[in-house]
Amino acid sequence: MNLPQPDFPTSLRPISRPISRPITALPDELVSQIAAGEVVERPASVVRELLDNALDAGANRVVLRLGAGGVRLIRVEDDGSGIPASQLALALTRHATSKISTLDDLESVLTMGFRGEALAAIASIAELTITSRVAGQSAHMIDARSGEIEAAAREVGTTVEVRELFFATPARRKFLKTDATELAHCVEAVRRHALVRPDVSFEIWHEGKMTDQWRAASPRQRMTDVMGEDFGQAAIEVNFAAGPVQVRGWVGTPEVARSRADMQFAYVNGRYVREKVSTHAARQAYADVLHGHKQAAYVLFMQVPPERVDVNVHPTKIEVRFRDGREVHQAVLHGVAQALAAPRAASTEVAAPALLRGLSDAQHAELAAANLVAERGAPVWMQPRLPERVDGAAAMAQLQALWQRPAPQSTPTPTLAAATPETASHWPLGRALAQLHGIYILSQSADGLIVVDMHAAHERIVYEQLKAQLDARDQRVASQAMLIPATFAATPQEVATAEQSESALTKLGLEITAFSTKTLAVRAVPLALSDADPVALARSVLADLSTHGASQAVTQAQHELLSTMACHGAVRANRRLSLEEMNALLRQMETTERSDQCNHGRPTWRALSLAELDKFFMRGR
Repeated sequence: MNLPQPDFPTSLRPISRPISRPITALPDELVSQIAAGEVVERPASVVRELLDNALDAGANRVVLRLGAGGVRLIRVEDDGSGIPASQLALALTRHATSKISTLDDLESVLTMGFRGEALAAIASIAELTITSRVAGQSAHMIDARSGEIEAAAREVGTTVEVRELFFATPARRKFLKTDATELAHCVEAVRRHALVRPDVSFEIWHEGKMTDQWRAASPRQRMTDVMGEDFGQAAIEVNFAAGPVQVRGWVGTPEVARSRADMQFAYVNGRYVREKVSTHAARQAYADVLHGHKQAAYVLFMQVPPERVDVNVHPTKIEVRFRDGREVHQAVLHGVAQALAAPRAASTEVAAPALLRGLSDAQHAELAAANLVAERGAPVWMQPRLPERVDGAAAMAQLQALWQRPAPQSTPTPTLAAATPETASHWPLGRALAQLHGIYILSQSADGLIVVDMHAAHERIVYEQLKAQLDARDQRVASQAMLIPATFAATPQEVATAEQSESALTKLGLEITAFSTKTLAVRAVPLALSDADPVALARSVLADLSTHGASQAVTQAQHELLSTMACHGAVRANRRLSLEEMNALLRQMETTERSDQCNHGRPTWRALSLAELDKFFMRGR
């Protein structure tokens, strides 16, 4: 039966038509303009390419001068090694570079630029001149349009000037934004370079006025200068290595998280990149401490053997492909998580070991038992126990019983018995003074006043204890067979992942087998997640395994269950605590991972320094 063909509106009809012209080679100028479409999206793209060249030339100082947000003028001046006059014309030809010459060079390239097409592409859509001088020679300038070379005057280094961007392709110029927007993108391009090269001085001028300047400084100072004082004060250093991958840099505490992901900088072998592996790993590392839909702020430098990363994926060099994405993912995940785990309270003031000098081994053991909250080191109502099998009802009932158990009237702790009041006041979170409205603990520290949300703080402590007890049980997650397997239509990728990841799935407490060539069956799920949707869980885990070679989906789901349990097991608001109990809670906070935020990412404590209090009350004025 012949079905009527749909009558497409004219605007939706295919525009292809038979081609009768012979195949010919494109003119060089058109080829360069096509390349420019890949390399040059806006003025910031030109800035990025020219900065790459300046840094590769060994520049110690780079000056960027802009006009009309970079549309009318982009001038990059550097004090690098320069270009010999005899090579100026060659530098403007397509695929001409001093950075690679063989395929082996390409596979191990560590320079910022290497493709050898940027200058030719820019010259095809703008007016471009290069003025350069090498040591021991005079300076010369070349005009890209005419190809003429003439004598010039400048110190050793190179100046590249680009005027009237997209003058040769006016249609593309219409897609540019306002001057202010294009300027902001140019500044962002310089920030990305400035973060990874603190040894180089950068200046940005717009319409004859300096807008930004970053002098050569230490890595941490440069990070603070570029990211801002708030991030600099809250930044935690990352220094982690796993196999051939090293991750270093800084991660911002949850307090400096933002609504947008505009403070996330990732670098691979010194080159700024946007790729999914490190982004996903960092998001997972923050999952346990970030509130709501906030975006973390961080600066991460990944060092990967050049032969294990493909930097030639995209003409702009902003995307990379890893030979083994899992090793990079795990390195970033563990590096960031390790940095975020350390409680900041433990290092805010005098370190605890310095306070314990002169104590006997027995006293050390006694204090350690209290401060680390060993099995019997705190009031029993503050010590939830994880059931042998985490199956929800029994666990919740046990925690509920612990929560409802009345608190002892007075429970002295070894910490307070062993420490004098003077010593106790120097603990990182200070010495408890009082309870405010049954919600907050007021504590006197060596530097001022500390306010603690007691429920939020204890909730985190209980949560971390439950996680530790669960992790200590077995490297393999306990599973529960399903009476009726849950089947679902699977993609070829999901089927292949399930077959290739059988051992990984077993460790996660999952059994997923092929029911047919296009169907998977979930036959067992983690015991703690027996009430979860098995198909949704399976799809999530398979997606993680396929993309990253590892899955945190089961762990995350278990942690959500433990978080709920911890909330019910934590000390409630309006519960009257003795000073001993308050101090026991403070000591626990100082030694508990991630104790600066509750399970939902909200802060558990805040400090007010004496200087801030004096300013508030105008003392000394």
